Amino acid sequence: MSEPIPVPASIDAVQDMLGAEGYVCGRALATVCFLALKLGRPLFLEGEAGVGKTEIAKAIAAGLGRRLIRLQCYEGLDANSAVYEWNFPAQMIAIRTAEAGGGADREMLQRELFGPDYLVERPLLQAMRPDEHGAPVLLIDELDRTDEPFEAFLLEALSDFQVTIPELGTIKAPEPPIVILTSNRTREVHDALKRRCLYHWVDYPDFDRELEILRARAPEAAEALSRQVVAFVQALRTEDLFKKPGVAETIDWAKCLLALDVIDLSPEVISDTLGAVLKYQDDIQKLQGSEAKRILDQARAALEPA
Repeated sequence: MSEPIPVPASIDAVQDMLGAEGYVCGRALATVCFLALKLGRPLFLEGEAGVGKTEIAKAIAAGLGRRLIRLQCYEGLDANSAVYEWNFPAQMIAIRTAEAGGGADREMLQRELFGPDYLVERPLLQAMRPDEHGAPVLLIDELDRTDEPFEAFLLEALSDFQVTIPELGTIKAPEPPIVILTSNRTREVHDALKRRCLYHWVDYPDFDRELEILRARAPEAAEALSRQVVAFVQALRTEDLFKKPGVAETIDWAKCLLALDVIDLSPEVISDTLGAVLKYQDDIQKLQGSEAKRILDQARAALEPA
């Protein structure tokens, strides 16, 4: 059995580990990640959609060689859906098979039906299981989409790192998972849950960092085109838009431009590919006509040496 990869011993080591997985981050984010790993505390990341909150969980899991378990939150998510459910179709087949055979021991059958063979493990229960590569990374994604009762349940689960299944009893993690929670802040998450975590606001990166991210994620893009793309997206974020583009859109757009063999931005190219960088028709409509050229001129001016 291979030994688990140890957590990085310094903030610089965290930055190097994340960088090796293509995730470029600043000192502040690397620091809170280091502390979360060192202290075994959940990490709560808030920020606009597309700024890299989910990606950091993927990078940590890959860098440490750990399993990534993702709980995608949604409205109406309850504790059972996040922890476990019973395989009802298989249970019904077992019941009918036993009845057809005759003389089934009802008590024994019930024990079997609600035993491990018929248990379907969901993310929170999976994260409590031992793993030869070390405790898994549990990503609780877009927590703000759930409601307060689920938050209250999660608060208890993350306090003791254990869950209870009435038919089987309490299952406790032999080693607490590495927990990362994300929120797009569509609503405020309760303070009690935040207090259990280390907190960091993930903001849009500045020009230099976003360019570094694009180089890491789309290294085949020419330097001149990468600089134009980043400058245009940075200028776009200063506009009055319903949804400003995130770093994910910057990367997607650059890859789309590469697929079209574009080597230089133009208003025509921008108009043809806006669907890669903006996701709402009202925002796209605002950039029709001379608006795309105005923002492109603004971006080019920002690239000129002072």
